[in-house]
Amino acid sequence: MEQKRTFNKGTSLHTRKYGQSKTSGPRKGGFGRGHANAGRGGQGKFRRGSHKGPHIDISKFINKTVIMEEAVVFTPDNHFVDFHIEDRLKANIVSKGYSTPTPIQDRVIPHILHGEDVVGIANTGTGKTAAFLIPLINKVLKDPKEKVIIMAPTRELAQQIDAEFKEFSKGFKMFSVCCVGGAPIGRQISELRYHNNFIIGTPGRIKDLVERKCINLSVFKSVVLDEADRMLDMGFINDMRFMMDLMPKPRHTLFFSATLSREIEALIKDFLTNPVMVSVKTQDTAQSVEQDVVHIRPGQEKIEVLHDLLIQPEFKKVLVFGRTKHGVEKLALALTKRGFKAQSIHGDKNQGQRQRALDIFKKNMAQVLVATDVAARGLDIAGVSHVINYDIPETYEDYVHRIGRTGRAGKKGKALTFIG
Repeated sequence: MEQKRTFNKGTSLHTRKYGQSKTSGPRKGGFGRGHANAGRGGQGKFRRGSHKGPHIDISKFINKTVIMEEAVVFTPDNHFVDFHIEDRLKANIVSKGYSTPTPIQDRVIPHILHGEDVVGIANTGTGKTAAFLIPLINKVLKDPKEKVIIMAPTRELAQQIDAEFKEFSKGFKMFSVCCVGGAPIGRQISELRYHNNFIIGTPGRIKDLVERKCINLSVFKSVVLDEADRMLDMGFINDMRFMMDLMPKPRHTLFFSATLSREIEALIKDFLTNPVMVSVKTQDTAQSVEQDVVHIRPGQEKIEVLHDLLIQPEFKKVLVFGRTKHGVEKLALALTKRGFKAQSIHGDKNQGQRQRALDIFKKNMAQVLVATDVAARGLDIAGVSHVINYDIPETYEDYVHRIGRTGRAGKKGKALTFIG
């Protein structure tokens, strides 16, 4: 067993063969469903029927940034130029500005290149998309007949993976189809008639296309299940089992999750063969995110407090989270009437509307994006200065994913939660 190493205080990296002793396993310090504050019991439990909203210990929302006199910096075992991948893929990696692998990339890529099944336990924002795309693209470069299917829980995450794939595979004459709900299925059916090495999508839409006989899963020998815990939470378990049963054995299976619950362990046993377990976990919330609460006094309007924050110069690019679709849309319209450039994304908007809102926010054409938790998973939006929890999230795990939208790529961020 490889030795556990620590870096950046609160971060652990561990690699082992699945099934080995879990003495230092990935649950330690994590925030899985067995944790007291995971949202399935303990302080993280949502009190249904309560008009006061979810009950999460307020102290969980406060984490002042502490400047350490000395920090242990992670030193990778590899550099991208060291990996046994095609030179033209290395060139695309360099053109994206990548030089040093993140911890998950450093550990996972060699195992995938060797054709081993992998379980990656990692927080959001750790670079896991590149960790599986780079070796899989290299696999297709070596064998153009190879086909890969990637499943993700949300359309936004699937589209983000597809966008990264296109950047890494630029100039390779390698093609993908993004199959997600909320987008015209006719266009996806048309694109599937051509040769595509990668199909990237959500389980529901992929299953629909399989049942329409537009996708033949028996020819896909490589599969990625990204954010498997989220797919489990969203009720995709039967769709996942349906599709995995149609895929050939043996196959190359890569499994990524932020948590390791009993349900996830059961899926690992069912879907993977002698996998390598790679755990890259930080403490529950990012060290780079300063967290605090904003108390709403009796008689004080929340939107007035939000207004006073947004007019401050440091609030340059702000992601505001609300609990309901109606509330998010109402808040975005109210902010627009007050002169703020605001957009919204939620489940009542179609895919085109959601994508346009995201693009406007990403391009800094809007200061504020108001969103339900549909945006909390998988989105990689550069330069978010602040996350504001206008409504308290239902679970502590949702909180962790919300604030993970800021303080990314080595930058500092701030998260504020309205209380009262």
